[in-house]
Amino acid sequence: MHTTLRSRTSTVVIGHDQPFCIIGERINPTGRKAFAEELRGGDLSTVTADALAQVAAGADMLDVNAGIPLVDESELLAAMLRTVAEATDVPICIDSSVIEALEAGLAVYEGKALVNSVTGEDERLEEILPLVARHGAAVIGLANDETGIPETPQQRLDIARKIVSAAGDHGIGPEDVVIDPLAMTVGAATDAVTITLETISLIRDELGVNMCLGASNVSFGLPRRHQLGSAFLPMAMAAGLTSAIMSCAEEVVSSVRAADLLLGHDEWGARWIAVHREREAAKAAAAS
Repeated sequence: MHTTLRSRTSTVVIGHDQPFCIIGERINPTGRKAFAEELRGGDLSTVTADALAQVAAGADMLDVNAGIPLVDESELLAAMLRTVAEATDVPICIDSSVIEALEAGLAVYEGKALVNSVTGEDERLEEILPLVARHGAAVIGLANDETGIPETPQQRLDIARKIVSAAGDHGIGPEDVVIDPLAMTVGAATDAVTITLETISLIRDELGVNMCLGASNVSFGLPRRHQLGSAFLPMAMAAGLTSAIMSCAEEVVSSVRAADLLLGHDEWGARWIAVHREREAAKAAAAS
């Protein structure tokens, strides 16, 4: 099953037979006070810099979030999306919990966006799915509902199935529903990752839809976070994960691309070898 996302000029296909889709997480003011203040003052220069840096580091798509208290999120998100589209040609994941902001973002986006996100709560499904359908977008569905985050893989699968079914009722096919199996920090629960991996496998086997999660959540509050991400993502890929909103640190991206090769999603290692040659050429140019 393929989920196809588009910008004005490029296309990304997410699928179990495709290279893993890296969605850069950096364009988000959460936990970034200086960046939030820049955005509050209308300075979008860091948006451009972060967009360019993440694409250069290997991002296939970019997540864009404008969630700042006491700011018109609709206006800011639209401006940020325009800025990213001017700087890069990769598709965008529009990230907001505010319906009006999602509406504004989808209205200015040129292409087929991925909306982040909807939960299994009835009210949220009825608010967000018609918007996604109207704009011909795809949507990330989080496997939680009004009861909170389910403890078991089977409960998460049940919510995922509900989201896929509700999307179908609004004319959104399963290929345009990307389920988030939920990644929780292993620092708070030692079985958090094994539950996530079991959920990924269940969703792959039972629903066959594509999946995406916030990979950095796994290492929250722990030291050497990139190393943990580098270990986690190949395991998740082997279980069936097809995309992630994640750090574009070289260590993490390299781990993902190595897993692509080893899992047979990079035929003859073409991408792995091409990136290696680009890096060697860059080193030689810098040394000359």
